[in-house]
Amino acid sequence: AAMAREAGMETTQFIILGLGGRELSEEHALETARVLNRADPDQIRVLTIGVKPGTGLARLTEEGRFTLPSESEIIAEQRLMVAHLEGISSHFANHHAVDLLNEIRGQLPGDKERILGVMDRFLDMDDQDRKRFILGRRLGYFHRLSDMENPLILEILDRQLQNIRTSGEDPEAVFHDLRIRVI
Repeated sequence: AAMAREAGMETTQFIILGLGGRELSEEHALETARVLNRADPDQIRVLTIGVKPGTGLARLTEEGRFTLPSESEIIAEQRLMVAHLEGISSHFANHHAVDLLNEIRGQLPGDKERILGVMDRFLDMDDQDRKRFILGRRLGYFHRLSDMENPLILEILDRQLQNIRTSGEDPEAVFHDLRIRVI
């Protein structure tokens, strides 16, 4: 990245949130921030992990050597990473349909507090509202946190969440299955 920058080339770094699994989430966030601080890329693009059946990561998951983080844990990892970005002037964005909070985008360092604020708003929601937002986002009802103001959609999501609970399915597994459909 440094040599590309010296040659006058723009650089983009792609980050996959959750790639360290639950086990290495904090280390992944802090080490990624360290590398980004050193590289100071023109653009940072964030993607969210999805484990497709039949892949090596799926095998590691089945063997218990990789634990897929929950949607909230992935946002907490992203928050920790962004909080440790210092001295860089990158454009930062969650930009893919697989990302939960697509409204996270901006120019660092000026937009850092606003970006952190979006994640804080999500992480500060009670459990039911977080699940509503995640399901609503994964089903295409929501694009931004502020989209949660429609009581009819919230009622639909509450019924769907109740159906998930009644069926005995783990909501996080359902969220992940919906997420990997767009990968």
